[in-house]
Parts: sequence; C-alpha cells; structure tokens
Amino acid sequence: MARMTMREAISQALWEEMELDPKIFIMGEEVGVWGGTYAVTKGFYDHFGEKRVRDTPISENAIVGGAIGAALPGLRPVAELMTINFAFSAMDMIVNQAPKLHYMFGGQMRVPIVIRAVSGGGRQLAATHSQTPDAIFAHFPGLYVVAPGTPADAKGLLKAAIRTDNPVLFIEHATLYQTRGEVPEGDYVIPIGKSTVQREGRDVTIVTYSKMLEISLKAAEQLSKEGIEAEIVDLRTLRPLDMEPVIESFKKTNRAVIVEEGWRSYGVGSEVASRIYEEAFDYVDAPIKRVAQEEVPLPYNRNLEQMALPNVDDVIKAVKEVL
Repeated sequence: MARMTMREAISQALWEEMELDPKIFIMGEEVGVWGGTYAVTKGFYDHFGEKRVRDTPISENAIVGGAIGAALPGLRPVAELMTINFAFSAMDMIVNQAPKLHYMFGGQMRVPIVIRAVSGGGRQLAATHSQTPDAIFAHFPGLYVVAPGTPADAKGLLKAAIRTDNPVLFIEHATLYQTRGEVPEGDYVIPIGKSTVQREGRDVTIVTYSKMLEISLKAAEQLSKEGIEAEIVDLRTLRPLDMEPVIESFKKTNRAVIVEEGWRSYGVGSEVASRIYEEAFDYVDAPIKRVAQEEVPLPYNRNLEQMALPNVDDVIKAVKEVL
C-alpha cells in the first residue's frame, strides 16, 4: 500500500497501463506539453512521446470522434475532456456513436475508449462549468459510467476501464484530486459494475458515490456520536448499476437515504429509490429520502454555491427523518 492523492492514483493507473500496452494513447486539450488541466498527465509527453500523448484542438466533438475512429481498427484511446460540461458538445459521439456501433454492426465492431471527464461543483466555476450530469449519461445502454470516490477505487476502476472493450465515461470529481488514501501498488484492478460497502452500520443505509461519499462518511461519524450507526454503500459505477449490496444493506436496516450531488429530479437517487421499492418493498419501514443539489443553476458566489450543494447537515437531517 502507498498513500497518495486521487490525482496521483489516476496518473499511476494511466502510466502503468500505457507501459503494458503500446496500443493505449492519450488525447485531449493540453494533455501533452502542459501535462493536463489538472496535472494528471504531467511528465507523460516527455516519457511516451507525442504520438502517444496527443494535444488536440478545443473541440470535444473532434476529440471523442477521433478516439472512436482510432478505437475501431484496434487502438485503445483515453480521451480527456477538460470538464464534463463540455461533453454536451460531443453528445452525438458519446451517446449515439460510441455505445451503439457494437450493436448496430452485429458485434463486428468494438469501441474500447475511455473518456475522462471532470465533474462537480465546489470550485466557484459558475453554472456552466460546475454541473453533475452523471445521470444523463448513465441513461444510455452500451456506455459504462464510472465515478470513483476514493484514490484506490480511482486506480482500480481506471485500469478496468482501459482494459474493457466497451466505451467508458470515467468521471473524476473536481474537488477530489487532492483527497488522500491508501492505494494498492502494482496491478490493482477493480471490476466495473460492483458497488461496495464503505462503512458498516445497523440503523440506516446511505447510498452514495463520488464526492458525496466523503460527505456521507463525515455525516456518519457525527451520527455515530449520537448512537446512530449508518451503513454506507458506494455505487462506484452508475452503469452497470450493482444493486445487490444496496438491497442486502436495506434488508438489514429497513431505511435508506440516497445522497447525490446532481439535481434530485430524474437523478441517480430516483433510480436507486425505485429499485429498492421494486426489489425490497416488504422491508420498507420508512419513506426513502433523497439528498441532492438545490434545483437551480449552481451560483458563482462561494456562499450561495455551498448553500446549493448537499452538505453534512443535509445528510444528518435526512437520516434522522427516516429513523
């Protein structure tokens, strides 16, 4: 084990995979000479060269389209988008082309691409650069959507994403890059589509992922001081969505709070709550609560932004309402 930041864990996963497979290359805005907007690919250009670390024009549609074109004959591109907000400029490529070609051509084509995209608020980047639209992309079959909340999961899941023959949207939260944690060294791979229990408890199940894992863990520690033990299930992958640990936990606690950073309407929480009701209705002892961002474009002002985003107090309040 080595203690490192999420940025370092992502960088390590990329580096190790590129050393293993010469078909892997990186492309995106400022990924080369500059080392990436968030410094994830710093040093890659000097080590791997310009053919495997390619700076691109400012065109998300071209970046993802180029990655698809390179993947079809057998390369394995990792395309970096500066922010997931710009993914809307490449929606046709991300949701109409990459996930569907394998199906439309009877399995004759595969699109082994990873699209790395930075998501989330909390950095005063205003409404158009601070969204958490994860649920939108998770709606489309054929596209894996991965959103880790710890450095270890970031490394293990990114390695799995690079190795799968399916297109993957790999979401990295903007405020988690400096988060530190223990990360296994060497060839550490976590299967895509496997939720996990990050904290055991008996009184209530908190279902969450990405940045909200950190918020939920802090809330659970405060609740523990009051004698309330929350079990936390980290989804890690939104598509495919692994509900088994969620249902197992819910059958034990009979109560659930779902915490997501995106908006409540038509979100991840809605999907998870529906599945709990469908698969474990007889175990429901209280209405399922959802904690999410306020239904407004995220403000630039720091105080207003923090008021709009889910916080520890919101989670604690929701937990107490279901007990």
